[in-house]
Amino acid sequence: MQSLRQYRRLRQEVQEDLARAWQAKLPSSSLARTSTSEPEAFSDGKEPGTGATEKPATIDPALVPGVTVSRPDEGDGSTVYVVGWKDNDPSSPQAWSLAKKWMVMLTCCCLGIAFTIPASVEGPTQDAFNARFGTSPMAGSMATGIFLIGIGVGSLFSGPFSETFGRNTVYFVSMVVAMLFIMAKALAPNYGAALAFRFLCALFAATPMTVAGGTIGDIWTPMQIPFGLPLVTICAYSGPILGPVIGAYTPEIGFEWADWISMIIIGAVLVFVLLAQPETYSPLLLEWRAKHLRELTGDDRYQAEHASASSLGSRLLANVYRPFIMIWTEPIILVFSFYLVLLYFVLFTFLNGYPYIFTKTYGISMSLTFAIWVAMMPGVAVALVMVPCIYHLTKKTAAKAMAAGKPLQPEVSLYWAMAGASILMPVSLFWMAWTCYRDISIWSPIVASGVFGYALVCIFTTTYMYIIFVYLQYAASALGFMTFSRYIISGALSPASIKMYENLGPHLALTIVAVVAAVMAPVPYVLYKYGHKISLAPSLGVLVELTLSFKNERSTGGAPWGAEIEWTLMRIVQDSCPTTGSRVNTLPGLSMTPQYWASASLVSRLEMLSSALSSSQSPLGPNLPAALIFAGVLVRYRQYASIRKYGL
Repeated sequence: MQSLRQYRRLRQEVQEDLARAWQAKLPSSSLARTSTSEPEAFSDGKEPGTGATEKPATIDPALVPGVTVSRPDEGDGSTVYVVGWKDNDPSSPQAWSLAKKWMVMLTCCCLGIAFTIPASVEGPTQDAFNARFGTSPMAGSMATGIFLIGIGVGSLFSGPFSETFGRNTVYFVSMVVAMLFIMAKALAPNYGAALAFRFLCALFAATPMTVAGGTIGDIWTPMQIPFGLPLVTICAYSGPILGPVIGAYTPEIGFEWADWISMIIIGAVLVFVLLAQPETYSPLLLEWRAKHLRELTGDDRYQAEHASASSLGSRLLANVYRPFIMIWTEPIILVFSFYLVLLYFVLFTFLNGYPYIFTKTYGISMSLTFAIWVAMMPGVAVALVMVPCIYHLTKKTAAKAMAAGKPLQPEVSLYWAMAGASILMPVSLFWMAWTCYRDISIWSPIVASGVFGYALVCIFTTTYMYIIFVYLQYAASALGFMTFSRYIISGALSPASIKMYENLGPHLALTIVAVVAAVMAPVPYVLYKYGHKISLAPSLGVLVELTLSFKNERSTGGAPWGAEIEWTLMRIVQDSCPTTGSRVNTLPGLSMTPQYWASASLVSRLEMLSSALSSSQSPLGPNLPAALIFAGVLVRYRQYASIRKYGL
C-alpha cells in the first residue's frame, strides 16, 4: 500500500519538476504569460498551461532537479542523464521526517518478533510432537535444527533479492509464503512432511535477520544507526525468548496450535506492514523516478544513479554470490562470522539445557520450565535502557574524531559488547552451571538467565551495528553470510547439545559452554584495538564503495570530498581525506589538494591511487600485495562500464 503511494507520489513530483523545468526554459515574454498560474501536471507531452506541442524531450535535463548530465568515456560519446536525489529531497529515505523513520523502525521491530517466534515456539510441544509421529526425542529435536538450517540457507537469498527488487517486495512475499508453509506444517500427515514444511517455512522466515539491517541502513545516517539499530536487534532477539513462553501451554489444546499462533502473529504483522511500511531502498526509488522521466519525456537516456546495464539474471547472480566473495575478501566478516558461530553454539546449548536444569533438577512441569524463558527479558530490558547511554558515548567519540579531522571509526559499534556483555556471558553460564542444584534456590539459575539475556542481546547488537556501519548499502549481503554460517552450524549442533546434557549432566555441560564463552570474552576488546587493521585490506567492499563514489562524482561534475570517498580512501591509506595537515599528502602520487582531485578524471585518479599504493613508502605494510591487486584491477578496468558489468 505504502509502496504504491510512493510510486504515484514520485510520478507526481516528476511531473511538477518537468513543468517547472519547461517554464524555466521559456523566454521571459512567454514566462510572463504563464506565471499567473501554478505549473500543471506534465502528463501529455505539452508545455503546461499553454497548449504548446513541443515534446518534453527538448527540455534541458540540467534544469530538472536531481538530474545531471554525464558523458561517460565509453567510446561511443553517448550522453546519459543521471537521476539522483534533489537537495533535501523529501522522497529520499534519509531525508524523511523523524516520525516516518520511527514508523519504519516499528515495523522492523514487529517483523523481527513475528519471524523469530516460530523458531522456538514449538519447543514446548516436542513431547506431543514425538507422541503424534512416534519419533524419539533426538529425532524430534531435528524440528528445531532443520528450522535453523532453513534460516541459514534463506538468508543467502533474502538480502541479495532485497538489493534487486527492494525491501518491501521481499518482506511481503516472505510473509505470505511463510504463512502458507506454517499452515502446511500444522496439517502435515507424517514426520517427514512436517520437517520438510518447517524447513521451507524457515527459508522465508530468514528475511528480517538480513533485510531489516539493510532497511535500517537505508533510513539512518551512520551517526544515527547506533540509536536506531539496537532497538530492532533487541526486538528480534525477544522473539526466540517469547516463543517458548507463548507455546508453553499449547500441548494441552493440541501441539498444532503452536503453528496456528505463529501464523496469526505473522498475519497480523503482514497487515500492519502493508499499511505502514514504505519502500526504503534508494536505488529502487531512483529507478522509479528515472522510469517516470523516461515515460513522460520519451527519452530513454534518463538512468537511475545506481542503475546497472546488466540483465536481471546477472544482477541476481551477482547479488547472490556477493556474500561468498565477501567472506574471502573481507577479513572482518570472517572474524565476526566465526565469533557468531561460537556464540550460537553457546546460545543453543544453553537453551537446550532448560529441561535438564529446571524439570529434572527442580521437578517443575515442562510447561513452567519453558515459561521461565521469560526470565531473560529483564536482561533484554536493561539492554534497552542502555541505548541512549551508549548513543551518547558514540556521539562524544564522533565529536572528538571530527575535531581531529577524522571520520568516525566503525569500532565504536563494539561499545555494546564492551559494556560488560562479553564478560557477563561466561559469568552467567558458570553461575548457572555451579548453582543448579536441588539444595540451592531455583531463583539462582533464573537470575543467571536474566544476566545471560543482557549479554546475548548486547553482543548481537555489536555485530549487526559493525557490519551495517561498514557496508551500508551492501549490509544485507554481508549479514546474509553471517546469518548463513551461524544458523547452519547451530542447526547441526542443536541435537548434539542434547546429547551433552544426557551424557555429562547439566553441571559439566554448562561448564564446557562457559569455558568457550570465556575464551570469546576478549574478542570485542581485541577488535576495538586492532579491528581497523583487520578490515584495512583493500577488497570487494572497498571496490564497491570507491566505484560508486567515483560514479557519483562523475555524474555531479566533480563533487567535493564526501563521507563515502573520505571513508574509502581512509581505509586504503590509513588516513582521512587529503585536507590541510593530512598525512596522505606525503604519499608519492597523492600530493594534491581536494580541488585538484575533484577536477581529475576517473582514469587519472585510478592511476594516482595505483602509484601511491605501489610505492615502497605506502603505509599498508603487510597488506601491500592486496593493495597492488586492488589498484591493478581498478586501472585495468578504467572505464566504469567495465567494472559495472561484473556486478560490483
